[in-house]
Amino acid sequence: MRYFIALVFLFIGNQSLVYSQNTVSGKITSQKNEPLDGAHIHAGQHFAVSNPIGTFSIDLPSGQNRIVVSYIGYKTVDTLLNVTNDAVLNIKLKEDISALSNVVVKDKNIKTNATSDRKELKIAQLEKYSSGSLGDALKEISGVSSLKTGNTIVKPVINGLHSSRVLIINNNVRLEDQQWGLEHAPNLDINTAGKVSVIKGASGLQYGGDAIAGVVIIEPLPLPVKDTLYGKTILNGASNGRGGSISSSLFKGYQSGWNWNLQGTFKYLGDVEAPDYVLSNTGNREKNFSAGLGYKGESSGYSAFFSYYNATIGILRASHTGNIADLVNAIDNGRPSTINDFTYNINAPKQEVQHYLGKLNYYQTFSNFGKLTFQYAFQLNNRLEYDIRRGVAKNKPSLDLSLSTHSMLVDLETSSSEISKYKFGISGVYQNNVADIDTGVRPLIPDYDKYEAGVYGIGTFAMGEKLELETGFRYDFSRIDATKFYLKSRWNERNYDADFSDIIIGDFGTQWKTNPVFTYHNLSGSIGTKYQINPKLKWFSNLSLASRSPNPSELFSDGLHHSTGQIELGDLRLEKEKAVKISTAFAYSSDKFAFEVNPYLNLINDFTLLEPTGLEQSNRGAFPVWDYRQVNARMMGIDVSADYDFAKNLNYHSTFAYVYGEDQDSKEALIDMPPVNWNNEIQFRKQNWNNLILGLKSELVFTQKRFPDNDFIVDVPVDGEFVPTLVAISRPPKGYNQLHFSSEMSFATFEKSKITIGFNIQNIFNTNYRDYLNRTRFYVDDMGRNFTVQLKFNY
Repeated sequence: MRYFIALVFLFIGNQSLVYSQNTVSGKITSQKNEPLDGAHIHAGQHFAVSNPIGTFSIDLPSGQNRIVVSYIGYKTVDTLLNVTNDAVLNIKLKEDISALSNVVVKDKNIKTNATSDRKELKIAQLEKYSSGSLGDALKEISGVSSLKTGNTIVKPVINGLHSSRVLIINNNVRLEDQQWGLEHAPNLDINTAGKVSVIKGASGLQYGGDAIAGVVIIEPLPLPVKDTLYGKTILNGASNGRGGSISSSLFKGYQSGWNWNLQGTFKYLGDVEAPDYVLSNTGNREKNFSAGLGYKGESSGYSAFFSYYNATIGILRASHTGNIADLVNAIDNGRPSTINDFTYNINAPKQEVQHYLGKLNYYQTFSNFGKLTFQYAFQLNNRLEYDIRRGVAKNKPSLDLSLSTHSMLVDLETSSSEISKYKFGISGVYQNNVADIDTGVRPLIPDYDKYEAGVYGIGTFAMGEKLELETGFRYDFSRIDATKFYLKSRWNERNYDADFSDIIIGDFGTQWKTNPVFTYHNLSGSIGTKYQINPKLKWFSNLSLASRSPNPSELFSDGLHHSTGQIELGDLRLEKEKAVKISTAFAYSSDKFAFEVNPYLNLINDFTLLEPTGLEQSNRGAFPVWDYRQVNARMMGIDVSADYDFAKNLNYHSTFAYVYGEDQDSKEALIDMPPVNWNNEIQFRKQNWNNLILGLKSELVFTQKRFPDNDFIVDVPVDGEFVPTLVAISRPPKGYNQLHFSSEMSFATFEKSKITIGFNIQNIFNTNYRDYLNRTRFYVDDMGRNFTVQLKFNY
């Protein structure tokens, strides 16, 4: 009730505001009359930010005022205005190619998209993770953690939620890459990104109504309409893994409006090492490529984009055990069962993943009306998972999935009104999954066809000089038509005959051939506000409803997931998730200090979770069994971030995140909730010393005290007798604190070229630790100390 009352007061708050007699207002646009959201307007101690339709308002004293207008990627305007009474100041900004390669280390003014809680990672931050992954980079944002399988498979976790609840939009295309798997990292190269954003609220509805956690948007660098050629090459070397990566990109723009770009990455790493032993079979290879071609005209434009991602990822050898005794010993003894010498070889168990993405986009702008966009995209994802097999099947994958996705969307965005902005869209998706039966192993995920259609609308309204309101809705239709073989023993064990006898279409001795078909109708919506309390303090608030249909893994999983060494069992009875989230945020920004505090409450009915329930012995070994089930969940928490320039060249940066997850029915804790984490960093910067940056960061992760008790007892053979033994599969590891060092210097070489050299140390003291959200924590410690060197050439 308190949250409801607070929202009511926010939405109908008093708008009887008192203004000074000298109000300067106007609109910030590009040379093509496109509104610029988030442009900074400074006038002495006075400050304003343009809204999504480009308008702003700032109170100024009488007399001559110096006004500076700036926006990333555009030339800054610095002008004098003699203010005698209210005035209108409309400014067109010109694109600035030099700004695109500038190193933007930190922006203290928290970016927003209308009322959305939006966080951004700029190009300088992303380049530090050139040899890493998207999941690693996103940990820079408060409230975002990572779910890992080893050190190379990293999935983002937003406010305790992950996988299908986190939408990843790569170059305006929703990434479809078997993302349901807990150990399926996003199949994209972070080096293609010019900016990465995490957003929540109504603005995310244009990408999908199932973004219960949020949306991660990967955007390329903008290309200017001018004759220019520039690029960069980044070389990375790492001591832990004894390898590195190289990434290079080239951008070309023409005054006529045409542009093109090329990008490629190669990564080669061997086994990584914990402080006390080698983590055998944890090497990593990547070969990635992308290319783009586009045209920007006065009122229309089009573009084509292609990317190819190819990765071979080793899975910890010790995570696959031969019998129940080995598994129990691995979990309980705290030392891996397999430790080999360092090698660059990647053997089974391993993953081989290829992802192709192609996109065609066309837009047309209409004077004094808006912008219409058409887009078609095709994706093909091929996933091979190799188990430890013998004989003729030694080099044959145990899982071979090919997922093809065709998607189309049409968006219409209006810009004719000074006080309101609307965006509408429709989308359609056809998806086909093929599980190759030539593997000789019954597929974990069956063949299926999936059809989706969606429609959305978003409105942004200026409710006065200080208050903005944004509301949106979305409807999604989804239909899954699958062909699935069930062992009759498993069918009977799960009592499916009582509810699903009508889907049986064939009898194959020990198996039923079935044709499950599921149809879902989902409604989602959001309403939010942004209130400018004063020039330095903003208040955001959002109430949203989201719904998500069960994914194929949750419905149909039935067997060994080879890359994790665990048996997963789906449930045909699963219902769609329905989430109601209330969040608010206070953001303060001044010349030397900035902070944001963001509490939230998320109530999710029929929340789907995956929990261990026991062990199962097969002809390939002993594996833990994990079952999907649903509960009514309550998740609440708080994210905090702060920046403080406490001396001329010294900056302090801090992030804090806490998530409380509970099964409302049993009052037990939810599994896999991120522990409390608190990061603190001090940086020294000296521009006159070749842009020297020195940083020391503390990463403090507390012990997770709240967890469900899923421990179980099995009979383990000891000296010829079976002894009941507790398998402590639930117990979280102890908390830990790591220190990291970073440094960077830049040197001008030739005209318009520079070299940046970085040296970093992760886990300075080689601390032994295990992360609660690492799927291999049952068997080994996490990675130890790592020295890295980065050379970056901008030209």
